[in-house]
Amino acid sequence: MKITQVEAIPFAIPYRKPLRFASGEVRTAEHVLVRVHTDDGVVGIAEAPPRPFTYGETQAGIVAVLEDIFAPQVVGLSLLERETVHARLARTVGNPAAKSALDMALWDALGRTLDVSVTELLGGYTDRMRVTHMLGFDEPAAMVAEASRIRETHGITSFKVKVGRRPASLDTAVVRALRETFGDSVDLYVDGNRGWTAAESARAMHEMADLGLLFAEELCPADDVLGRRWLVSQLDVPFIADESAVTPADVTREILGGSATAISIKTARTGFTQSQRTHHLAEGLGLEVVMGNQIDGQLGSLCTVAFGASFRLTSRRPGELSNFLDMADDLLAEPLTITDGEVTVRPGAGLGAELDPEKLELYRQDR
Repeated sequence: MKITQVEAIPFAIPYRKPLRFASGEVRTAEHVLVRVHTDDGVVGIAEAPPRPFTYGETQAGIVAVLEDIFAPQVVGLSLLERETVHARLARTVGNPAAKSALDMALWDALGRTLDVSVTELLGGYTDRMRVTHMLGFDEPAAMVAEASRIRETHGITSFKVKVGRRPASLDTAVVRALRETFGDSVDLYVDGNRGWTAAESARAMHEMADLGLLFAEELCPADDVLGRRWLVSQLDVPFIADESAVTPADVTREILGGSATAISIKTARTGFTQSQRTHHLAEGLGLEVVMGNQIDGQLGSLCTVAFGASFRLTSRRPGELSNFLDMADDLLAEPLTITDGEVTVRPGAGLGAELDPEKLELYRQDR
């Protein structure tokens, strides 16, 4: 089970329509496929989605750090030496998507070697998750129409609504239109991606107080320390720390400091190893947890459901698992599907994912 090679393959697949939110927009999935080879002939795979406006990573940067720094540090190690891998990657500051994709590819390779699914290796609580769909910025009628289509086609009844525009009434009108259209038949929560100030957030949440929101996420910046604590202290719904709480230490700081009361776990930025640590911390602190989305492709979404289904806490709420639906294509040989509002863990060893070699050749950017 020795690691013999780490590949970082950049690829690009356009979106049918851009996903727009307070901190940026995504028009093309310019991701990196990571493949880990072992001396047994096993190949583990994962996907790294760079988000420069959130974590500072770019596609070229992910390829470079994997090839030039991380690969030499892990080649020769066993797939079982996960703590050694983690310690060596931790020497390099930042680069969460690159580290996470490498970590998840190692877990996939381990599962394939042992002929066990990653979900079983992690905890094996269930084999499926309910799905939340993210709705990006648009006019109220367009966002209601998208939610209707997603519900009718895929059975999804949980929606995260991107907010953070100015004036805030642009977004509160959308949330109100969704609630008036669907009534109590759907769950709604909002995500500001740090777009508002604390005062703007408080006013917007007051305007939406009658809409039965489940959560509010990252409405204002975490580095507005006093403003964020003031905001969280007056809300009557859990406040999710997402991009402000990447590591377990970040989670501890935000929760104990009164700047959040719930967290989002994203395997695209904490892999499986760090996500385990974050889950156990959240469980010990009694926090609400949602499985988040880094605008992942189908492979990344499989990683999310593989982890989320492993534990009772992470499978209790619907996970953000559907934004690959907006991509024009993908790399998997067997496309991921959402049925009756659920995604199931793929059967088979590791992640149960196989790539379509023709699609990889079509979309890779290094040739």
